[in-house]
Amino acid sequence: MTNIANKQIAEQFNIVSTKELREAGIYYKLLQKMVEDGIIEQVKRGYYQFVSENSISDVPVINRLFPDGVICMESALNYYGYTDRTPDKWHIAVSNEASRSRFNISYPSVKAHFINPDRCSIGLCMGIIDNHEVKVYDRERTICDILLHRNKLDAEVFNEAIKRYVSDPNRNSANLIPYAKHLHVEKKVKEVLGIWL
Repeated sequence: MTNIANKQIAEQFNIVSTKELREAGIYYKLLQKMVEDGIIEQVKRGYYQFVSENSISDVPVINRLFPDGVICMESALNYYGYTDRTPDKWHIAVSNEASRSRFNISYPSVKAHFINPDRCSIGLCMGIIDNHEVKVYDRERTICDILLHRNKLDAEVFNEAIKRYVSDPNRNSANLIPYAKHLHVEKKVKEVLGIWL
């Protein structure tokens, strides 16, 4: 296979499956040579990534392996600038009907949050991370989520996130109570944020 063909496949697919490689004429022996030569690297059984400037970002891998996933919790806090701590795992929300075995991977490091399907779309929006489009929960959904799981968060992270949300000119407080009702955290929202609503 020529370098031009490699480049075309790399541009078409950021992450490729073994099946897609076979369809492109890359079979086991050539695939192994490409791995040895550092042209391609395995990211998960059956999935490979072309080594390029995009390889430094986990986002294409997450988008490809978890197309139904939504960036949430600490990862969403980091995205909105509500925390200075970079999470050691990508926090991704998926339906609790999704296969759990998909998340048993060594790279990238992912923490799955399994939620009721009827809650998956609440506050869903699109964002950009490392020049890649991603699904992420909006500010208000993120605040509801951290209120719901407050006991799982570091107190300093939680308090700083609330403080930064309150002072965020891009917040949309009108969505907070409707989301909170759907997510059963209305009382917590009023207790913690009532003075600013």
